[in-house]
Amino acid sequence: MSKKKTTPRSHIGYGSSYHRVQLRETDGGAGIESVLGGQKWVIHPDHKALPENPCLWMQAGAVKYKTCNNFYDCTTCRYDHAMQTKVSLGKQVSWQDTMRRQPALARTCRHSLTGRIGHRSCAYDFHCEKCDFDQYFEDVLAAKTRNAPTAVTSIKGFDVPRYYHFHNGHTWARIESGGTLRVGLDDFSQKVFGQADGLELPLMGKQLDHDQVGWGLKRKHHLADVRSPIDGVIMEVNTRVMKDPGLANRDPYGDGWLFVVHTPSIKKAAKRLMSEDASVTWINSEVAVLEEMVTDVAGPLAADGGTFGSDIYGNLPGLDWNQLARTFLKTG
Repeated sequence: MSKKKTTPRSHIGYGSSYHRVQLRETDGGAGIESVLGGQKWVIHPDHKALPENPCLWMQAGAVKYKTCNNFYDCTTCRYDHAMQTKVSLGKQVSWQDTMRRQPALARTCRHSLTGRIGHRSCAYDFHCEKCDFDQYFEDVLAAKTRNAPTAVTSIKGFDVPRYYHFHNGHTWARIESGGTLRVGLDDFSQKVFGQADGLELPLMGKQLDHDQVGWGLKRKHHLADVRSPIDGVIMEVNTRVMKDPGLANRDPYGDGWLFVVHTPSIKKAAKRLMSEDASVTWINSEVAVLEEMVTDVAGPLAADGGTFGSDIYGNLPGLDWNQLARTFLKTG
């Protein structure tokens, strides 16, 4: 029996694969040809692969493959506007009409399609503007929904989660589905300053200004101001943290969030903050500064530096609160 000849295939990221061909050979398909290291490769988009953030139009089946690059804020999405224009000209079937063609049990709510909630059937024939649940979800439930990090990098005992954007005053902002941002204090600041006796948080409706003092924390007779990582209006305040400040220390990137904020421009807000790679580099540099401060009051550290635990200030009385606030929170 002759063995079936197969073409070696490798995967590169989401939604694509590649194989090597001879320099004079053509693939004959819709692949993208490229020469690398003196060898010719053909890359094929793999429409069966699921993107990390699938667009609503793709999930409904109106288009074959499209990732969301606007944080599920369809109202400001250029792609959505362009597709709606094509629909009005009769050149494209809308995602709503695509879903209406499905059997009754497969007519899934748009929030379920994009993974924001579990399975829920649509009861309004995809007229979202008439749906009480849609309005309730956007205004109430989305702000209260917990979002824990899916992947975390640990640097000398300090956690840096994936998909979180950091401000150099040790606050974070996570872009939520629908175009709002969730804000909190990072793990580094929580461990350096220890558990606060109270958090002085602004109320709903308060305007936050990027890089300006937005709230504060207190511990015994010490106070520290915190700068806001973004511009925007506070839509929701985490009352659980106000009642139990230790929650912010125990779960800084999950249940310990502080606010949900609506900002005029999500993309502008994100550009002002650090990218994922930059955040890791920055935390490494902050750890080096902290190590010098600890060495000054407690003597040389272990040869490998070791890892830091919680409540660094509380365990090292020689550290100066105001110096910590000036150095890391950029206030005080």
